[in-house]
This record gives sequence, structure tokens and C-alpha cells, in this order.
Amino acid sequence: MVRPFELVIFDCDGVLVDSERIAVRVDALVLAGLGWNLTEPEIVERFMGRSSRSMTQQIEDYLGHSLPAGWEEEFEPLYRDAFAAELTPVQGIVDALDALARLSTCVASSGSHDKMRFTLGITGLYTRFEGRIFSATEVKHGKPAPDLFLHAARQMGVVPEACAVVEDSQYGLQAARAAGMRAFAYAGGMTPVGRLEGPGTVVFDDMRRLPGLLTEQ
Repeated sequence: MVRPFELVIFDCDGVLVDSERIAVRVDALVLAGLGWNLTEPEIVERFMGRSSRSMTQQIEDYLGHSLPAGWEEEFEPLYRDAFAAELTPVQGIVDALDALARLSTCVASSGSHDKMRFTLGITGLYTRFEGRIFSATEVKHGKPAPDLFLHAARQMGVVPEACAVVEDSQYGLQAARAAGMRAFAYAGGMTPVGRLEGPGTVVFDDMRRLPGLLTEQ
């Protein structure tokens, strides 16, 4: 018999807030300014779902030298201005969260707490998760390592086998599987469906279906 879910762990970008298309567009400008010209699909493949530490390391590896401390601060206004002008909740997520109101939920994201306060705040979702938001900055290894999801489960007092993870990136899904959690892959974003499929993973493309999918497992 499959154990019922006691906790649903949501990624933030691309799952709760529709930020990925905006962020990838700005990423392309930032990377070009640093001397690395990548297409949006290449940025999705390399970076989406991973921490800023991982992105910085890859940039430095490509450039062949270290970036100065705080290098990203110069570009923060580009992201914040774009988010402030365009960011909305992922389509259907508010309905899904309303339907899941009786189930324990939390957020576990590669983004920083400051970023999530901003993006969840301007989309009206922050109060739904306040006090139950976890960042890759709290663990040694970000996605695709399982550390962040295991950390979130421990903090919420739930064993991994009773957790569902809702993700939209290949690295996040790898982390969920490595943590021994059941994965639900939202295919309404930028990651190709083939990158989302895998063992123990349900792929879906409408957030309004999520509550039903969770109860079917």
C-alpha cells in the first residue's frame, strides 16, 4: 500500500510564480554582458533549477577566472524591475493551493530568502507559506543533491516517504528522487517534457490537476 502524503513541498520559480521566462530572458542579457552568449534553451538546460552558487561556478569555469565578490548585485535591478512589471502566479496554482488547504505544505527553492520574499510577496503568495520557506542557502549542496528537500522535510517533521515534491526543472526532480520523495513534474514551463520524465515521477501540465493527482497516488 502506498503511504499517503503528509507534506507537499513546492519549488518556487516556475511552480508558484511564473518567473522562469522572465529570468531566463534577463539571464541571457547578463551572461552576454559577462562574455558568454547562450540561447534561452541553453540557459534552461544549464541553470534552471540550480542555485546561484552553481551558476556562478559555471560562469567562472567558462570565463577561466573568478568573478569578484558580489558581482551579481550590479544586475539585481534588471531582475527586480522585470519581475515587478510582469510577474504573476503560475496559472492555476491559486486554485490548487485552495484545494490543498488541509494538507501541510512548504516551499523549498534554489532561490534566496530575499528573492522569495519579493517574488512570493508581489504575487500575493507569501502569506500562504510564511514560516515554511526553505532556501538552498541553508544547505551545503543545492539541487540536484537531495539536501534541500531532506532539510525541508526534517524541519516540517515529516519522513521523506510521506513527501510529495512539485517541481518544473530536471535538477529539482533529480533532487526529489534522490531524497526518496515522490515527484510531480509541472510541464507548463520551459523545460522539455523529456527532461522531466523519470522513475517515481508524475508529469502534468495543468496546476488545477495537482490536487487530484496527489490523492490518486
